[in-house]
Amino acid sequence: MIVGLIIACEVGFWVLLALGLAVRYLLKWRRTSVVLLLCEPVLELVLFVATAIDLKNGAVPSWEHGLAALYIGYTVAFGHYTIRWLDGHAAHRLAGAPRPPKPPRYGRARAVHEAKLWLRAVFGGAVALALLQLAVWYVGEDGDISSLRSFQWVAIRTVGIYGLIVLSYTVFPRKEPASALPARNPEHVTDADVGRPRQNEEQVR
Repeated sequence: MIVGLIIACEVGFWVLLALGLAVRYLLKWRRTSVVLLLCEPVLELVLFVATAIDLKNGAVPSWEHGLAALYIGYTVAFGHYTIRWLDGHAAHRLAGAPRPPKPPRYGRARAVHEAKLWLRAVFGGAVALALLQLAVWYVGEDGDISSLRSFQWVAIRTVGIYGLIVLSYTVFPRKEPASALPARNPEHVTDADVGRPRQNEEQVR
């Protein structure tokens, strides 16, 4: 049941997002779009309540409950970022707004960008850890909490591995590739490079 609810929440997230953006930029109903987009957090709340009720009804804690905690943590951390990113592209394509700037790809700017995303992942991991710990306390040490504990380590390892990847952008920054043909001063271009005018005229004839 929990896995099905997670899938339903994910589908509902994208449906609400698509409806919200369509209503905002195609129908010009800004207030309605705000209401639709504000319904996004309700999906996570429904999943949280359903998971709590499932445990309260005597369900044995399993990987499904751990996955639900990780999903909620991810959506809390990256949900607003995803909405804002897609809103910028929708505004550009449907309302003539300027094209959103692309994230940096090279050097220190890329490292800073990745570090900001990692901080979001840290926040999401903290939310997941907190939810899993609440479930552990709720079940009690006498119950089977091994799956909940294992998913806590999954959250910690995921954030840690992501942090190492982000660190690599600082230690080994990607360098912008040099252009294939460097610019040259027109004064340094010889006749041999461009051909003599008379020769070019004869070729045209």
